Amino acid sequence: MVKDAKKEDRAARFKRVAERRTERILKALRVLGNCSNKSAYLYTDEEVSSIFRAVDEQLRTTKALFHRSRPAKFSLR
Repeated sequence: MVKDAKKEDRAARFKRVAERRTERILKALRVLGNCSNKSAYLYTDEEVSSIFRAVDEQLRTTKALFHRSRPAKFSLR
């Protein structure tokens, strides 16, 4: 069926794009971890907390996008 083929194309595209984007995010987090080297950088606990609050908030926001439900359609029936 055409509908099943289109659905599979969307699923394959999701896997391809999501894998690539996830790898970029994980790499960026590893690179951020390099900033923990105290012999190269000077930072405060408050700065570190601020970084991870921002990361945590964005993670929660993005995760919510995947778990949101569609609003029910209005009906007078």
